[in-house]
Amino acid sequence: MDLSRMSIGLPGALDHTIVAHLAPVIESLGFRGLWLNDTPDGDALAGLEVAAIGTSTLKLGTGVIPLDRRGPNEIVGAMRGLPQERLSIGVGSGSARHPLGVVARGVRELTERSEASIVVGALGPRMRRMGAEAAGGVLFNWLTPAAAADATAELRRDARGRDVRAVLYVRTAMTEDARGALHAEADRYSSYPAYAANFERIGATAKDTTIDGSVPGELAARVAEYAPHVDEVVLRAITTEQTLGAHLEFLEKVAA
Repeated sequence: MDLSRMSIGLPGALDHTIVAHLAPVIESLGFRGLWLNDTPDGDALAGLEVAAIGTSTLKLGTGVIPLDRRGPNEIVGAMRGLPQERLSIGVGSGSARHPLGVVARGVRELTERSEASIVVGALGPRMRRMGAEAAGGVLFNWLTPAAAADATAELRRDARGRDVRAVLYVRTAMTEDARGALHAEADRYSSYPAYAANFERIGATAKDTTIDGSVPGELAARVAEYAPHVDEVVLRAITTEQTLGAHLEFLEKVAA
């Protein structure tokens, strides 16, 4: 899989001075895009504004904004300073009581009010179906290559000819000292009921869906397994420290 179909995912809470330094590096290495997750302590759209300043072709994405915490009005206002022709807005249900309805309404409003591509973060088949029918793409998470193949096949079927992107987030560590952080991330998500149900559904553990790039050849082999099935692989960087040096080392090892 060439780098033009691979993107880098970073924490939304990462210091903006580090994001400003990393974004041009990611672009110059030939990666497709940069995705930032949105958390209570990390505004993805504010981080992408910083990334946009120093880049010209790099795609920019959020993965994902919980619509029960940040509604369409707030998102539309926050994205006004961003180049929407390069932008993908990933949205999810968060802890909404009626997740499908919240996301469907959010996708419809954001599609009507912006030029960005609206992407639905979806674990289960019903949310994926809704994304296939109404959004510009679906953001998959915590899937093995076999599960990614099945999910994308279902996406294409449910889209009924619509042009819908399949994007996959994969937690990735590139150094031995980051392996513990990678496993801790997997264990944390395994403890959440919705994710536990996902792992039971696909017959795999959370660790089975990650990439330990500190093992020689592991990154290339795993990406090659994912490549035939999805349009874009987002390597979500797992590092021991949230520093510029740690993330530059991650990028250098991936690009190599």
